[in-house]
Amino acid sequence: MNTAWAGGLARHRTGRLLAALAGVALAVALVAALGSFLTASKATMTQRAVRSVAVDWQVEVQPGADPQSVLSLVRKAPGIHDAVPVGFAHSSAFTAQVQGSAQTTGPGMVLGLPDGYQKLFPGMIRPLSGGTGGVLLAQQTASNLHVAPGDTIGVRLPGTGVRQIRVAGVVDLPQADSLFQKVGAPTQSQPTAPPDNVVLLPSADFASLTAHAPAAGVTSQIHAARDAGLPSDPASAFNSVTRAAHNLEARASGAAVVGNNLGAALDSARQDALYAQVLFLFLGVPGALLAAALTSAVAAAGGERRRQEQALLRLRGLRPGRIAALSGVEAALVGVGGGVAGLGIAALTGRLAFGSASFGTSAGSWSLWYAVALVLGAAVAAGAVLVPALRDLRGVTVADTRRTGTRTGSVWWMRYGLDFALLIGSWLVFRASSGNQYALVLAPEGVPSISVSYWAFLGPALLWAGAALLLWRLVLLALTHGRQVLTRLSRPLAKHLAGTTAAVLSRRRRPLARSVVLLALAVSFAISTATFNATYKQQAEVDARLTNGADVTVTEPPGAQPPPSAAASLKVPGVRHVEPLQHRFAYVGSDLQDLYGVRPDTIASATSLQDAYFSGGSAGTLMRKLAVQPDALLVSAETVTDFQLSPGDRVNLRVQDARTKALRTVSFHYVGVAKEFPTAPKDSFFVANASYVAKATGSGAVGAFLLDTGGTHQEQIAARLRGQLGTSATVTDLTQTRGTVGTSLTSVDLAGLTRIELAFAVLLAAGAGGLVLALGLAERRRTFAVATVLGATRRQLRGMVLTEAILLTAGGLAGGALIGWALSEMLVKVLTGVFDPPPAALAVPGAYLALTGFAATAAVLAAALNGVRRAARPAVEELRDL
Repeated sequence: MNTAWAGGLARHRTGRLLAALAGVALAVALVAALGSFLTASKATMTQRAVRSVAVDWQVEVQPGADPQSVLSLVRKAPGIHDAVPVGFAHSSAFTAQVQGSAQTTGPGMVLGLPDGYQKLFPGMIRPLSGGTGGVLLAQQTASNLHVAPGDTIGVRLPGTGVRQIRVAGVVDLPQADSLFQKVGAPTQSQPTAPPDNVVLLPSADFASLTAHAPAAGVTSQIHAARDAGLPSDPASAFNSVTRAAHNLEARASGAAVVGNNLGAALDSARQDALYAQVLFLFLGVPGALLAAALTSAVAAAGGERRRQEQALLRLRGLRPGRIAALSGVEAALVGVGGGVAGLGIAALTGRLAFGSASFGTSAGSWSLWYAVALVLGAAVAAGAVLVPALRDLRGVTVADTRRTGTRTGSVWWMRYGLDFALLIGSWLVFRASSGNQYALVLAPEGVPSISVSYWAFLGPALLWAGAALLLWRLVLLALTHGRQVLTRLSRPLAKHLAGTTAAVLSRRRRPLARSVVLLALAVSFAISTATFNATYKQQAEVDARLTNGADVTVTEPPGAQPPPSAAASLKVPGVRHVEPLQHRFAYVGSDLQDLYGVRPDTIASATSLQDAYFSGGSAGTLMRKLAVQPDALLVSAETVTDFQLSPGDRVNLRVQDARTKALRTVSFHYVGVAKEFPTAPKDSFFVANASYVAKATGSGAVGAFLLDTGGTHQEQIAARLRGQLGTSATVTDLTQTRGTVGTSLTSVDLAGLTRIELAFAVLLAAGAGGLVLALGLAERRRTFAVATVLGATRRQLRGMVLTEAILLTAGGLAGGALIGWALSEMLVKVLTGVFDPPPAALAVPGAYLALTGFAATAAVLAAALNGVRRAARPAVEELRDL
């Protein structure tokens, strides 16, 4: 009998069955796709963190310990691929005699590198000019001494004379910060910047040079490369690497301290992995719930017919247990069919968006997510099909199925004001979770534990639920008490049946309200998802531009003194404007900070200054203050707090005088806060008028030139300038910076994620509008047949259907737009940690939102026209079939 029942459903209830299958398939596909994507993203973050590190471990030999014993211990440690000794010596100065002029630098570092070091750690040294072996000079040192490969320089160590060496090549040290770290010291105790002057020597030359140097100025490190396989999850990989480092330190018994560069990179990646997980929950779970709600609405659309079928089976003597089994057959068909279809859709999505059905993750990971999604699909089918059937079986009698009256009492949640309570709760949670110093993801640096404040999810969740119930309440009130308005609205389409149409809409207010809410939730999901993704993309671009400064930036080495007029030589073809930017250092109290001198009238011509970068006025207002008041000063928020500054306060900075090389006090007046500024660090800095700084210090020397290329050909222009400038300056472009700034979260294929989410959002919006209306119209064929018998024309029936479709579309799109806007604002605020810097305004993807609205409208219109076409069937045949 089960087989016969299943066959009958497939033949006679094809539309209802396929619609329920579609809802389950969407839920399964979305969970399987996003879950697999999340796992693959975490693996990508781990891989990127590992690739970003040139030297995995820098093991520093402690005073009194034997370097060879430590080297042997490191090489025997589990997971070590190779390890080599590296010497470090402090130099008091480097000297050079160039074209009759003596050049002398300040203190620096001398490194002794073994043979094969560059091959073992290729990311640590980047050749710029000359050879790759022998004596190598850092780019800044070569610029300070005005030397090139083949020249001779002097190295002076404390307590020794000057040793002359010949330079073989000039190199860049991309990871100088980690190379010259203070091994074992906390982050706040690390040097603020690597040394400007560095010389790299072969190990033999280093040993000869330091043979008579004081032992206190020479240290030894063991640089190690690991080859141990790491877990794909960054948090697990961090724990593995950290434990291995602690194990080595324990076995060294105080003879060595590990500088865990790999652990530091994974430490950052694990926080980004949790943010990826948060994005999955914020953006993926609502879609799955919406698909489940769609399936439930589809099943509910045939609720009356299901109750009639159950009554008929009872009258024919079938026992309740057997009827329940038949309902289970329908649920199984929907669950299994929708689950299999959903997995197929997920695999196809992975293939189209990422080139792999497994989304690039391991077989075990995607199989697990596919299994979870399949179980979810079965649960959705059981909840949407089987549970209502069992409830009707227990609570509805055969006599009840003959009653056609509509409940007039209000729903329980309306009586108790649940919608208002949810909205108030959402506001309270949002206010707490978006307050100052609140961290959604808490990842203390270097601490193995990491946590997510999941209660912050309550804000958007309660808003979503509360707004949906409030919209439901408003639609019910409008349809109950607005019959006269409905009559006037129906008259252009329904003509003489306008009153009847209004009565039908009022009588069917509950299913119509459910359809409006479902469409509104689908549209709000599309809006919030699209807006979040567009805002994320916008801020990633802003972060890259802040870091690089402009389309192309030419940064002068320390000690260089190019005048502003040097900008003319950089205006190569394709460059629209060159803006000089001063970069000095200034003391406020005992705190050393960066000082940037700008030309207020023209700085915005080369770079982007957003109002969100400043406090105390807009970007334009504060630049005008700098122009009108030369001694005006923009101060970072951290400095304002530390020194308790108020607008108008005098700020005395100690800046080096270019003429005497001594520090002199320069008076400024605090006029506003600069939270961010192009090329500036993220913590503490000042922004002042360049002409005032030049007058006070006796020099207008420029630290960087910002080049505006109109947003095009950045790579080509940067390459041309590198060829023109050689090693005398550093040239970076926006395209290059995009790939290096930000967190490892940017390594996630956000474009692929966007395609997944937005495609599903469009399908859900179309399904919520079209499927539910189509099934509702199909269940009302008797009503249309009776109306036809009573004399209703096809045009009048079309007017009745189109009126309902228009009300459904208007209510759903309007409600969805409001809910989507509120959700977008809340999501971006709660997920502030994802954005760097926080956005000044949301980015609204107008084209996609128009597509979503068009898809929903088209689906509703198609369902309405199909209902009208089916209503044209002869009434006698329709009534006989029903």
